[in-house]
Amino acid sequence: MLDEDGRFLLAQRPAGKPYEGYWEFPGGKLEPGESVEDALARELHEELGVTIADCVRWRVLEHNYPHAYVRLFFCKVTRWSGEPSGREGQAFVWQAPPVQVAPLLPAALPVIDWLDAERG
Repeated sequence: MLDEDGRFLLAQRPAGKPYEGYWEFPGGKLEPGESVEDALARELHEELGVTIADCVRWRVLEHNYPHAYVRLFFCKVTRWSGEPSGREGQAFVWQAPPVQVAPLLPAALPVIDWLDAERG
């Protein structure tokens, strides 16, 4: 999610999940038969209570964590309805490089670099 000032939303991983307390871009897993965009819309509604109005698929990143190999699809969400709120008790913050929260999930680092490069 990108706001009108070009800041992006980061959420903190909740207790009990791998990398508990780390900051990441909101999202989640694809369900069978679900498109990337549909999965993102579902996850953002479940986690943050927002409804996507404009979403563009942007980049794909593959990352090998100790517990799982993941393929992450990143989309730019620039319009939504509803005010984000941590429905699962997670904290969230709007950020722009240089990011002021830590630790960051390892797979978030290249994405932040890509966003920073686009800002010029």
